[in-house]
Amino acid sequence: MSAATDQEVGRSRVRPRARRLVAGRGRYTDDIAAPRAVHVAFYRSPHPHARIKALELSAARAIPGVVLVASGADIARHCKPFAGVHRLFIGMKAADQLPVAVDRACWQGEPVVVVAAETRAIAEDALDLIEVDWEPLEGFGTPEGALAGPAIHEQLGDNIGFDGITTTGDVATAIAGAAVVVEDTFRFGRHTGVCLEARSILAVYDPQEQSLVVHESHQCPAQQQAIFADLMGLPEHRVRVICPDVGGAFGIKQQLYGDELATCIVAKMTGRPALFVADRVESFASDIHAREHVVKARMAFAHDGSILALTLDDLFAVGAYSQYPRSSIGEASHVARLTGAPYRIPAYQARVRMVYQNKPPVGHYRAVGHPIACAVGESLIDQGARALGLDPIAVRRLNQIRDGSGPHASHGAAVLEGLTLDACLDRLLAGFDVTDFRREQAAARQRGSLLGLGIASFVELAGTGAPYYGESGAPVTAQEACLVRLEPSGHVRCQASATDQGQGTDTAIGQAVADAVGVAFDDVEVVSGDSAACPPGGGAWASRGASAGVEAAVRAGRALRAEILRLAGLILQRKPEQMYVRRGVIRDAVTGAELITIREVAVIGHYRQHLLPPGTQPDLSLVRSYVPQNQAFLTTNGIQLATVSIDPGLGEVRLLRHRVAHDSGTVINPQLLDEQIRGGVVQGLGAALFEEIRYGEDGTLGTGTLMDYLVPLATEIPDIEVVHVTTADPSTTLGAKGAGEAGTAGAAAAVLNAVNDALAPLGARVSALPLTPERVLAAIAAASSVPAEALSRQKAGT
Repeated sequence: MSAATDQEVGRSRVRPRARRLVAGRGRYTDDIAAPRAVHVAFYRSPHPHARIKALELSAARAIPGVVLVASGADIARHCKPFAGVHRLFIGMKAADQLPVAVDRACWQGEPVVVVAAETRAIAEDALDLIEVDWEPLEGFGTPEGALAGPAIHEQLGDNIGFDGITTTGDVATAIAGAAVVVEDTFRFGRHTGVCLEARSILAVYDPQEQSLVVHESHQCPAQQQAIFADLMGLPEHRVRVICPDVGGAFGIKQQLYGDELATCIVAKMTGRPALFVADRVESFASDIHAREHVVKARMAFAHDGSILALTLDDLFAVGAYSQYPRSSIGEASHVARLTGAPYRIPAYQARVRMVYQNKPPVGHYRAVGHPIACAVGESLIDQGARALGLDPIAVRRLNQIRDGSGPHASHGAAVLEGLTLDACLDRLLAGFDVTDFRREQAAARQRGSLLGLGIASFVELAGTGAPYYGESGAPVTAQEACLVRLEPSGHVRCQASATDQGQGTDTAIGQAVADAVGVAFDDVEVVSGDSAACPPGGGAWASRGASAGVEAAVRAGRALRAEILRLAGLILQRKPEQMYVRRGVIRDAVTGAELITIREVAVIGHYRQHLLPPGTQPDLSLVRSYVPQNQAFLTTNGIQLATVSIDPGLGEVRLLRHRVAHDSGTVINPQLLDEQIRGGVVQGLGAALFEEIRYGEDGTLGTGTLMDYLVPLATEIPDIEVVHVTTADPSTTLGAKGAGEAGTAGAAAAVLNAVNDALAPLGARVSALPLTPERVLAAIAAASSVPAEALSRQKAGT
């Protein structure tokens, strides 16, 4: 077998755990047996904003089988408050939080009372007997209402958690000298990640040991270990967090939740294991949300389509509190960094205002901020091209950052390096004939049907480095680590800090380690998700698995291979450089002849050390770490294309075709990579057409079930075509860049542009997501009421 066919990196490998999972033999938090466990349920506020005047809990406590009924004040005695402040954002302010509301509930769904009982059914029966004397207060559901209204948290003075401005160049002069200035106000609907497995936690407290063992459906076990220890006043080494099989996460399970911390406290208060599993209604009312932005933006162009200036004002509503520990500012900061990021823009101004409102907190959801930035920038590009009578693809080519242009300090204060926008656009269009589509589009219009084509370029910030969280004050590390151990059998066991919630990180690590050590893929076992068994690291977030997680594994694997060759050299009396390892066999570097197997070396290293020269210390268990240090983010890029049809009578948008070109760096597992991108695209298409958590103006929840909150169905999604540009990242050994968020980053923008391309002949456009039939019909109706003379001027861009 040749070296080329031996190589694991670049091969499509099925996830080793897939067979077990699809057979229904996964082991999730709720599957873990804990004798004497109490089941935890929460009485949640029915009001968006209300003062708790009195609690009557005696009837609930009297139910047989109820073990504990605790108020917020009871829970607060066992932990300290916490606040989600990111110190890099000077002037950011956030109110202290507690796991359970004490005097006041600030959103509908906030926990108010905790019940622990022998069964979940008994706990829920007890909830029905809890009486609360409420004093309803004024609530604010909209960003504008929160901005104008009195402070939800009096100690903050107002509802503005952050107000910052970034400026590059002379914006006023650039706009004054422009041939065309387009402006728009974009509205983005609040939504959330709908995981197959809802949030769940099982906490076991040992009072004798002062130890806490937590099984949690989460992405970041080391982070949770540090947080639980800190907030509950426990020694950190006495806290262990295990993340078993996790049924999807998408950033939703990256946060600290008050109800999960309260469950740990219940375990301490009762002396019994405590289990909490959110139901779907609770998930909508208590999981973190994302994407609620109102963005006013302008883009100025020269006659030839060159972009002269871009301004934006992002009003970002984050709920009642800033999420702990990472804070809620991330989305808005990425909007400021990434709007228009694929292009050279000499003058730029971005204002970001983060406001508090009476809704659940906003956290980090897949592709944090990227879809907002992409939709705003790419929509303005299309509007400018239309106003100038230019091809929007040509305008993109004219302005985008050239391939190979070196590190580029963007207008959004991000350092962009190794971009391949030209190559991605070429690859995207190589499989799509724009001329044919325009011909088909014109013919369809004659038949009364509307077709549209949309393109969206994006820059992706991935692999977050040390500077971003290192100065934030949050217990979040940018480091990943991997322990590799050569077993006596010759197999390799990896214990990785990077975690896997279904994306295939364990598989990629296994492939990389197989190559790094020189063994077969099937001889590598990867375990993760245990703060005690695995070295500390970040876990899963920001597309770090293939970059930071794999890099740590490669370094550990290569160190183990060097140790294997050292021991083999001592056994065979050869120099290590005279040998190499391939598929578990050590061979002569010149002839390729087999000399000894890794298993034979392992047996001597573990059991027969007397056969080695005196003083030899075999080291067959090694840890290596990796942290991106030189910049806050790794950068990559991609472009997406969507075609749609619209029924002008119903306002219904149908997806016809979706195509993605992306530079993921070195591809470790092509099949897993493509499916990661496709999965991300589907979530982006959900944001484009279906998903929106609706609230009333006072913060009353209107979409509490999957009957109201629509997610894409397989029948509504076209085949998603994925093509790649491969440019290795020089900062890592393999050069993988990551792609977990690429699909989500650009999908909604591509569909938005496609819909507006279809509506353009009617003089209509939509600037709010999702693109529901109601919004499409309203846009068509508004355009039909425009006088013909004004409509002709609008079409001409005057």
